[in-house]
Amino acid sequence: MTTTETTPLTGAMLIGSAEVHGNEGEVRAVDPRSGRTLEPAYGLGGAAEVDRAAELAWTAFDGYRHADLATRAAFLESIAANLEALGDTLIERVVAETGIPAARVLAERARTCNQLRLFASVVRDGDWLNVRIDPAQPDRVPLPRPDLRQRRVPLGPVAVFGASNFPLAFSVAGGDTASALAAGAPVVVKAHEAHPGTSELAGRAVQAAVREHGLPEGTFSLLYGDGPGLGAALVRHPRIRAVGFTGSRAAGLALVAAAAARPEPIPVYAEMSSVNPVFVLPGALAERGAELGAALIGSVTVGVGQLCTSPGLVFLPDGDGFDEFVAAAAEAVRGVPAAPMLTAGIHAAYDRGVDRLAALDGVRAVARGAADAGIACAGRPGLLVTDGATFLAEPALREEVFGAVTVVVRVTGDDQLREIVDRLDGQLTATVHAAPADHPQARRLLAELELKAGRVLINGWPTGVEVGHAVVHGGPFPATSDPRSTSVGTLAIDRFLRPVSYQNVPADLLPAELADDNPLGLWRRVDGHPGRD
Repeated sequence: MTTTETTPLTGAMLIGSAEVHGNEGEVRAVDPRSGRTLEPAYGLGGAAEVDRAAELAWTAFDGYRHADLATRAAFLESIAANLEALGDTLIERVVAETGIPAARVLAERARTCNQLRLFASVVRDGDWLNVRIDPAQPDRVPLPRPDLRQRRVPLGPVAVFGASNFPLAFSVAGGDTASALAAGAPVVVKAHEAHPGTSELAGRAVQAAVREHGLPEGTFSLLYGDGPGLGAALVRHPRIRAVGFTGSRAAGLALVAAAAARPEPIPVYAEMSSVNPVFVLPGALAERGAELGAALIGSVTVGVGQLCTSPGLVFLPDGDGFDEFVAAAAEAVRGVPAAPMLTAGIHAAYDRGVDRLAALDGVRAVARGAADAGIACAGRPGLLVTDGATFLAEPALREEVFGAVTVVVRVTGDDQLREIVDRLDGQLTATVHAAPADHPQARRLLAELELKAGRVLINGWPTGVEVGHAVVHGGPFPATSDPRSTSVGTLAIDRFLRPVSYQNVPADLLPAELADDNPLGLWRRVDGHPGRD
């Protein structure tokens, strides 16, 4: 097995098999705990580097997409093994660049490697090819039926944008990269500027796996550069055929606009903005208001609130348990120490967002966490309270503040609750806490929330995303740019595939997936009947 364990950080982009030092400026990581600048400097690329990486990806596309499924699956497993072989080198660099505690980094590395291996199993299984065969019926009347066979093929090279808040699981070797590579699409990654060293280490793990399996060098490239410049150039490049992005709404919409303005528009799968509303129904609030208030803050403060599923809005009925809920939540907020946020920019935007909400008429700041002058980018959790009328009148209360703040909304009556749900934007998640007596109302509410969110939960908390076959990490705009997709779980492979139908193609010209004897042992639907025969 090839490893990158002893490879020092060089500050280089990885364009195919080459190391390239950009000359369009430079960036260094900054430790958000101390404010200390980290070495090395990473030279930023520009149009020339984008063109080189995209052309290499296009050249690699034919060879990579035709690699047999076993090779493609083993390639994904080698990436996971190479990441694990980095050992403490990777963990320590992630901690230094992000301030994320080592225990959480270890868990994120496990998630990253597990999802690579999960997609390897998906590739081997082959169900994602969605093979359908309608045999010819030459004697059918009034018209004969031609022989029709369908499979799915990859769109082409995919541009992936690393996320700030998950430097492994949503970054260089994260879910977008894993699902694109599983689909047979080469990947060009734009590293996030907040963790360039982490990105280089992960990028070398992928690059080593490309070499190990003898794949075309353009199967993977890693670029550094500014978003409006290099990022937009990458999306506009004619060799790029799809985009995976996790980040802010402004940046995501800019990429969507750039992709739509191309002579040949391409899909952008952008995860952007969500406040993940929580609804506590009367029976649950009366039974366990204090317990739910404390548990809410436990969810809000995971990762200093820098998770895309952090619950930023909580709706409570005006009745028994409301005061106990707020009191317990406030006590919990005051007991959470400040912790480093990912970057100085994210920290400043968070403080501005909390101050903006607290200054609104009808909004009361109930509690903030303790300050910590020893942390450069100290994020202090916050709890605000308002009423339903104010929420409906203030659009700012429906906007995401990225960090550990949540707004409790006192709701008066079912009519106001229905109006609130109607006003909500699209979400990644929506949560309902209900006692058995609440189930009739919960049933009605779920029917409304499934139109607003990609994942609905009962009696739980939205932070934490299980990577599996049934999960959806997506939702209506602005949660994502395409509500038909998910960026987590095995269904994520669908984003980078399209169906092709083959009519009356001679047997010796058919792809193996469509051959009569099913040499790959795939699940197929033949004349409408599913099976592996």
